[in-house]
Amino acid sequence: MKTLPVPTPLTEPYWEGCRDGELRIQYCRTCDRHQFYPRSVCADCLGSVEWVTASGKGEVVSYTIVRLAVSEAYAAEVPYVVALIQLAEGPQLMSQVACDVDEITTGQSVEVYFEAWSDTVTVPKFRLTG
Repeated sequence: MKTLPVPTPLTEPYWEGCRDGELRIQYCRTCDRHQFYPRSVCADCLGSVEWVTASGKGEVVSYTIVRLAVSEAYAAEVPYVVALIQLAEGPQLMSQVACDVDEITTGQSVEVYFEAWSDTVTVPKFRLTG
């Protein structure tokens, strides 16, 4: 069985968004900045933050190819790409990119899609665009 994330009160809006097919990140109106990972205040100005739906578009900043599964639960997926994605809104997050491992390069455009891992957990993944 895959390792499932355990939502907390702070991260629940993010996971709820994933279940709804939305990539949600936080936004600070005070300094006009988006942030990810979830925090109780803006990491830049300590202002209050709200949840917004991101475009789901981004660019590959860096990546690695996983060729050895960390457990049997992931064995059928190897090899696969894990990438650092810079979202169009600015923050970066790490996620799997669904593509042939020979296709991936830095600078490529990607967009989010969602994969249900259980009845309660849906995770964001990305695919190449253009």
